[in-house]
Amino acid sequence: METKSTLAALATEARNPLTEHIDELPTLDMLRLINEEDAKIAAAVAAVLPDVAKAIDAIAERFAYGGRLFYIGAGTSGRLGVLDASECPPTFSVPPTLFQGIIAGGDGALRKSSEQSEDSPDQGAADLANAGFAQSPDGTAIPDILVGIAASGRTPYVLGALAHARRLGALTVSLTCVPSSAMAQVADISIAPITGPEILTGSTRMKAGTATKLVLNMISTGVMIRTGAVYGNLMVNMQASNVKLIDRAQRIIVAATGIDQSTAAKLLDEAGSVKTAIVMQKLSIDRTGAEAKLKTHHGNLSALLNHKS
Repeated sequence: METKSTLAALATEARNPLTEHIDELPTLDMLRLINEEDAKIAAAVAAVLPDVAKAIDAIAERFAYGGRLFYIGAGTSGRLGVLDASECPPTFSVPPTLFQGIIAGGDGALRKSSEQSEDSPDQGAADLANAGFAQSPDGTAIPDILVGIAASGRTPYVLGALAHARRLGALTVSLTCVPSSAMAQVADISIAPITGPEILTGSTRMKAGTATKLVLNMISTGVMIRTGAVYGNLMVNMQASNVKLIDRAQRIIVAATGIDQSTAAKLLDEAGSVKTAIVMQKLSIDRTGAEAKLKTHHGNLSALLNHKS
């Protein structure tokens, strides 16, 4: 069993000598110090980009065969995973089952902390199993992916989930902020930006949380780019579900085709989706023809328009 002294040895639990007197500083100087520490996070993430790229390519490959991506974590780590998963359906027009976030203590822990929930590896495995991980409704195997998230790299709840996923032969990724962690030892791919001691000792919602959010942004966005949900830097898979998003969808069509926004608005109404509208305009074909070509190219707009076949 892990001891208190083991936890104290973690870099994320160490005391930061640069902020030992932060409570004595004028507010502006306090904020400058926080900002200076935050500025170090981008470099920490940059150092692990090869690992992030490896994860993205492996996840995208499994998506092509029907795989889904599950995030699991406790506390701040769990909330960040749920946040990233919940943003993917409106951003990329994917079903909510494609990216799923699980937090220790259930959805109630998103608003009210449930720290004790993170101490059970069995609960982590059970929650993952109850979410249908690696199995379709008819019981057949799915090539799912699990990203376990924990700043410390040793959260029992997440370790239990990773062990369960490995038993099923699923791809496992650990996202932590300490090197050579327990989670890294059991995952197929380890991503570990080293963020060092926190501004407030042990408060991993700060630097570690920022690094985690940056990496999660990269994972979901990178996978969606690799799987054709983006054309150039345009979110062509987005759902035009309210006034703001309808306007954005129209402007995306304008940017991709060069037509004016009023024409784009009419085209979007006729096409029913941003991608279809762009294909209709670019190839001078009707909606049925555009949808057929998109289906042939698995919805990949870049592949379709580059080949025009």
